[in-house]
Amino acid sequence: MAIPRLTEAARDAALARLPDWRLRADGLALLREARFADFSEAFAFMTRVALLAEKADHHPEWHNVYNRVAITLTTHDAGGLSARDVALAGAIDAVLRGHPHPA
Repeated sequence: MAIPRLTEAARDAALARLPDWRLRADGLALLREARFADFSEAFAFMTRVALLAEKADHHPEWHNVYNRVAITLTTHDAGGLSARDVALAGAIDAVLRGHPHPA
């Protein structure tokens, strides 16, 4: 089953609803960084997101260094951004809003 890529208009509308995310230079991915009090908090965040991602069967590309997590969302099967990326970005934002100690 092919996953449709977002149109430019849909992508721009999604970005308007996700103010903490930015578009990668090539326009094919969403990017966000988060900082936490320490490594343990960053890892706890990643664990919560991993459970959501697994349930959605859509997984982020990410990088963790101590208290920082850099996240890239793109849908390889769509060749760019899809509704799955927008949904996961919203879920990640909800986790971050509920996080007790973001730095």
